[in-house]
Amino acid sequence: MTKWPSLKQLHYLITLHETHHFSEAAERCFVSQSTLSKGIQNIEELIGCPLFEKKDKKSPLIFTLAGEKVVRQGRELLAKSQDLLEIGSLCQSGNMQGQLRVGCIPTIAPFLLGDLVQEINQGFQQLTLLLREDTTTNLLKALRNGELDVLILAMPVDIAEMECQIVGQDPFRMIMSRQQADVIRAPIRYDDLPDESVFLLENEHCLTEHAVSACKLTKREKINPFSATSLHTLVQMVANGLGTTFIPQMAIEHGLLNNQNLVVIEPPGRSAYREIGLVWRPSSNRIETFKALATVVEGLL
Repeated sequence: MTKWPSLKQLHYLITLHETHHFSEAAERCFVSQSTLSKGIQNIEELIGCPLFEKKDKKSPLIFTLAGEKVVRQGRELLAKSQDLLEIGSLCQSGNMQGQLRVGCIPTIAPFLLGDLVQEINQGFQQLTLLLREDTTTNLLKALRNGELDVLILAMPVDIAEMECQIVGQDPFRMIMSRQQADVIRAPIRYDDLPDESVFLLENEHCLTEHAVSACKLTKREKINPFSATSLHTLVQMVANGLGTTFIPQMAIEHGLLNNQNLVVIEPPGRSAYREIGLVWRPSSNRIETFKALATVVEGLL
């Protein structure tokens, strides 16, 4: 008879991987350290190879290649198990009820989530949104691990095996100080801009890649090496006459440029925009909930 590691044992191993400390992992799992160690040892015996290295108490815990692979696949199993358990709650409560853990990127969250929560509270009073704002990379990792149910992302982005539904477009606008706009000929051409005069967000913000691609900015010498951490920082830099940048329309409509002496210009090229999409695990049993949420988000864009 084939023996299988339990989900609880996989949870022990994954928690140890996150903490790299047996006592902390045991505390987070609400078990004794001996129980946690025995559960992880059982996985090693079933797989037939060590999952981590530890020379002594002072040495750092290092996971082997096999251990990293078991942790990665273990996270996927726990996420799918969670999706399986959702079937019962759906039968009892229906689609737009219960808790829904939603992740959203920083260049969308401040300009959408407030309106979204208000719409959900008015139209679906039995549904509670639990919100998390983070980078695309971190949100996709959390989704795969079962820590989130659905994401609101700017597309295109590599979502691997996940499912996606596009809900709308968010055009890009170019902004610059009024003084700079007065000395640049219209329509704007990138060749007319000074070198290093285009400011963008840090690379981990997908808005940078989307804006550069959508707005057909191919001349890298026009981009300033200094990068900002938020849209608010970008606006302040441009408002002080340092250059120009790209801002999504939804941010402008929600007052990001209020009380700033800035000019909004159509970027060179045609129809520069990013797409907004909802992303979820294909194994989830709440697809009808996600599609209903997509309809709500679409109405807000």
